[in-house]
Amino acid sequence: MTERFVVVPASYVYLLREGADGPEVLLQLRGDVPYMAGHWAAAAAGHVEKGETAYAAARREALEELGITDADLHFEFAMQRTASGEAIDERIDFFFTARAWEGEPAIVEAHKCDGIGWFALDALPSPMVPHEAHALAHLGTPEKYLTFGFPEA
Repeated sequence: MTERFVVVPASYVYLLREGADGPEVLLQLRGDVPYMAGHWAAAAAGHVEKGETAYAAARREALEELGITDADLHFEFAMQRTASGEAIDERIDFFFTARAWEGEPAIVEAHKCDGIGWFALDALPSPMVPHEAHALAHLGTPEKYLTFGFPEA
């Protein structure tokens, strides 16, 4: 009998705008945090809490991390990912974009974030959190289900 595993859900919000040279995304530089410190990532993201929908988590994270409300969220895709096989490394991520919101995005959790900035989708900063670089490469495609970390079939 196969042992069941635990899946950790998370929601990601990519704020988008039209820049002088095409679409831009707002990213954060991860600060002194346990996972991928010093890497660029979604400006707002976090775990879905018990009893919370992925949409509600995305809205909560946008408020907690950027101080914005009423984000006009659009579901882009889900990503199933794995790393070492430990329960904490089995993930399902929900990716949303928003082109409209209330408020000016700002760093709210300065102890976790070393900066935010707008970047052209075709000129992302380095280093990027690897699975997020994979996600950003699929924005605007018809794909609704992505995987990351699994062996190629």
